[in-house]
Amino acid sequence: MRTNASYTLLFILLGIPQLLLAQITVQGRVRDARSLRPLEGAAVTANTGPQALTAADGSYHLTVPDTTAFLLITYLGFAPDTLTDLQQPGVRQTLLQPTVAVLQEVQVQGYETNRPLLQTAGAISVIDSEVLNRFDESSLVRAVNTVPGVRMDERAPASYRLSIRGSTLRSPYGIRNIKLYFNGIPLTEANGTTALNLLDPANIGHIEILKGPTASIYGAGTGGTILLEPMRLNQGQQLEVNATTGSYGYRHYGASYSAGSEKGNLLVQYTRQQYDGYREQSAVDRKVLLLSSEFYTSAKRTIAANIIYSDLYYELPGGLTREQYAQNPRQARSGMFGSVAQNASITQDGLNIGLKQTYTFNSNWRNTTAIYGLHRFKDNPFNTDYERNTDQEMGGRTSFVHNSRVGSLPVTYTFGGEFQRGFQTARTYDNKGGTPDSLRTDDEVVSKAGFLFAQAEVELPAGIIATAALSLNDAQYQITRLRQALTGNGYQYTRNFNAVLSPRLALLKPLTNQVSVHASISSGFSPPTEEEILPSDGSFNTGLEAEKGTNYEAGIRGFAGHGKLNFDVVGFYFRLKETIVSRQDLSGVAIFRNVGSTRQAGLETSISYALVNDPALPLSLLKVWGSYTYSHFRFQDYQKDATDLSGNQLTGVAPNTATLALDAAAKNGLYLNVTGNYVDEIPLNDENTVFAASYVVVGARAGWRKQLAKQLALEMFVGGDNLTDQQYSLGNDLNAFGGRFYQPAPDRTWYGGLSLKYKL
Repeated sequence: MRTNASYTLLFILLGIPQLLLAQITVQGRVRDARSLRPLEGAAVTANTGPQALTAADGSYHLTVPDTTAFLLITYLGFAPDTLTDLQQPGVRQTLLQPTVAVLQEVQVQGYETNRPLLQTAGAISVIDSEVLNRFDESSLVRAVNTVPGVRMDERAPASYRLSIRGSTLRSPYGIRNIKLYFNGIPLTEANGTTALNLLDPANIGHIEILKGPTASIYGAGTGGTILLEPMRLNQGQQLEVNATTGSYGYRHYGASYSAGSEKGNLLVQYTRQQYDGYREQSAVDRKVLLLSSEFYTSAKRTIAANIIYSDLYYELPGGLTREQYAQNPRQARSGMFGSVAQNASITQDGLNIGLKQTYTFNSNWRNTTAIYGLHRFKDNPFNTDYERNTDQEMGGRTSFVHNSRVGSLPVTYTFGGEFQRGFQTARTYDNKGGTPDSLRTDDEVVSKAGFLFAQAEVELPAGIIATAALSLNDAQYQITRLRQALTGNGYQYTRNFNAVLSPRLALLKPLTNQVSVHASISSGFSPPTEEEILPSDGSFNTGLEAEKGTNYEAGIRGFAGHGKLNFDVVGFYFRLKETIVSRQDLSGVAIFRNVGSTRQAGLETSISYALVNDPALPLSLLKVWGSYTYSHFRFQDYQKDATDLSGNQLTGVAPNTATLALDAAAKNGLYLNVTGNYVDEIPLNDENTVFAASYVVVGARAGWRKQLAKQLALEMFVGGDNLTDQQYSLGNDLNAFGGRFYQPAPDRTWYGGLSLKYKL
């Protein structure tokens, strides 16, 4: 018996290592594939039974039998993922793709607080890659116009005009009164304008829109702020090629290399877009090379760099009268000074280089500093003149974030500044059949713009978040006229817009863990742009003053039904003084002036509901969503010559707009996106005697995504725009001389294409 017991003990001792080898420990980290933030509480379940939940940093440790085939990782609002090859050593990185945009999970930069949208006090809308990819890559217009309170027009293909809460009023063309940043680096120039059309829509993967005066963090502005982010691959390496073709000679080609890891990410992307045009003199040819990188050089330092080179040519068909618009909307402006006869067009070459560093000193201090430089050449034969401009600019932005406490209350302080200096040589000639003739004016313009800002955000009891912010804004133009045709004399003119303090106060209160309310008061200061002070007719608009306004708003946002229902409602009242409006003169040049004031009250709503959201079902996604905007915008104290226009509707603003959309996807890779957009009638002159008719347009895109092999994925798609075949004007000329108000949009159009992705 003793011998048998000895054998038994020896067998057990020899078997213990084998028992230990029969189990393995898997370590990993789970993060959001879009924001890269860790996901706490994700379930990690082995097919053999053991389960663990991720910690606050997204990490987990799970001991499982060595016979385990896979781990299933799940998290509410994200597509599940599986891990195989569990014998591989090291910490595994899992990036979960969001499915339904649950508000408590949608992280926004906002006012540099980087909080979930549900905890951010302010009217912020997000356009993610899912919305951008609903449409072809010819334009951002259709994606941006799904956002309540925001309006984007194209007076001609690639000729963007952007409005937030009525700021179209002072933008007969281009983008003004709105600040744009690309990857945290200023895209708006010191002279107040933004050449957004130098970017291809395919360069942009994420958009945040902050509406109304953003005061503190982003300085001067009464319209709003837009934050653009490039496409990013967070894990692995990928090559992608795509091509799209469509009606009226539309072609779009793209090729990119992207890589992502724990050490950083890199995107190299080349795109080309060509379009023969729906109208006469409306062709486009744009080539863009983008390099965007972000490197995590240490646990404390992140360095990012952007290089954007763009070569853009687009034609300007010009506005039509109501009779021409009804007779033949495809024609261009005609006559001796017609668009075809004068080759009305714009050629722009631009190079924008930006560097950004984020350095975390410790758990309480962080700094982000960006510097940039740009060079841009513009050649613009117009109907009545010919402009040739060269711009050079440099600037920088820095912000510090300090986490502290006041007693027992957590407080975050953010402070810093931004400065830009631009130098432009601007020459205007007579236009002789599309070539420069006699010199009219020769100017040099130095633009300077800067501001300092400070913000304190405190977390009060009952979950209330209070924010107090202040910015000090300054702007200056130094114009040197080297020569003027009529006199031959030159002179200098300097215009300072004195430093103005712009405050912002905001409160947010969570009603439940699913619903929050917010309210804010903010003021804005918006000096005229260089093009408003120095229009192309050669005059100096010396009397033009900066706009100043105060905005009051309150809103509620939240979700219900485990994230299936999302809603966001904001009401606001905006009082603007020294409002800048535009009016065309006899030659078609836009001239600007201040009017007394405007009163702008509005309601912005958005809602979405996911009827089905389960990747395991044959119909894996069925979602409806939409937005509605009501704008009660009126002039006040507006006296034009002997006519009192007080009480009239704001020019260029539709009282009602709405979007309704449907998304459907199947497990086999088929998908369908349908989008309908309604726009109410729009007043086209300050007198409110001419209106653009209301319209409804519908677009759709259907496609099929298939993983052909482990490394190769294919997408094929077809789509159509303006399926209702509406005749409408997208980008009306406001207060146009000679009744040339209308810029017709294309009729029913079609497109189709494919994309190939290869994982290296």
